[in-house]
Amino acid sequence: MKLDLKRPLVFFDLETTGIQIGSSYIVEISLVKANVDGSVVEVTHRVRPARRVLRDGVEVMETVKIPPETTAVHHITDADVADKPTFRELAPEILAFIGDADLAGYNSNKFDVPLLVEEFLRNGFDFDLSTRYLVDVQNIFHKMEQRTLKAAYKFYCGKNLDNAHSANADTMATYEIFLAQLERYKDVEYTDEKGNVSKPIVNDIPALSEFSKSRQWADLEGRIGIKNGVEVFNFGKHKDKPVREVFAVEPSYYSWMMNGDFSMSTKKVITRIYQNLKNESAEKREAEKLNQLREKFNGGQGKLF
Repeated sequence: MKLDLKRPLVFFDLETTGIQIGSSYIVEISLVKANVDGSVVEVTHRVRPARRVLRDGVEVMETVKIPPETTAVHHITDADVADKPTFRELAPEILAFIGDADLAGYNSNKFDVPLLVEEFLRNGFDFDLSTRYLVDVQNIFHKMEQRTLKAAYKFYCGKNLDNAHSANADTMATYEIFLAQLERYKDVEYTDEKGNVSKPIVNDIPALSEFSKSRQWADLEGRIGIKNGVEVFNFGKHKDKPVREVFAVEPSYYSWMMNGDFSMSTKKVITRIYQNLKNESAEKREAEKLNQLREKFNGGQGKLF
């Protein structure tokens, strides 16, 4: 099936040093770009994981070791990436390859997209998602069949995924699964948790982006949820409480999060909320001072206004 695209769609997969967004680094990235004209371009990079540190007042890129338990999964060792470019060095090329494309992947909304954005941010590159559609093939799969990537490949494509946990193999498999899903579920009814019946699998990226969302989050990591249009904590002692209300009575919680092991995406969201709260408090204090001045002046020297 030829995808009905208004702009390119980039499928991608990451192999990393770990599974925590704020403390993990990319060691391999593979991207498969489906263009509007039907052509497909792919590129794969091994990446030397590195973080910025200060040594004697000079910023340097310090290599991050790949834990043995992670290597056991994707088989990428420190030696394999020792002479590879860092993400900071590759970022301009990756940004140019993606361009204005929408993004797709397997479990990408929960892990790959947040970590990719995190790598861009921590290396000084902004990567705006506000105008992009995100299609998570895993969410489509789990909602329709509820199985794993290897099983999905066998189920949809009739093939064995022999090279699982190779970024390129996983990415190409995800692309093939997505095409097969469009064929298999065309005109198939889906009943959601509220009993609503629809035919959601259509050859339309915005619609599939909406259907493949797992839940509504304000950040990419899922630490801040949205309930009735209000940002709420999705973890810890303040779970389900509005972020704004917590910061209003416990501003130290904001400081704790900013100094904690949270992704930069989460920190951007809470900083926006905290700054808006501070600005409103400052405006309120100024209004109160003006009212006090008005009352004082009106009571002693005539009318100020």
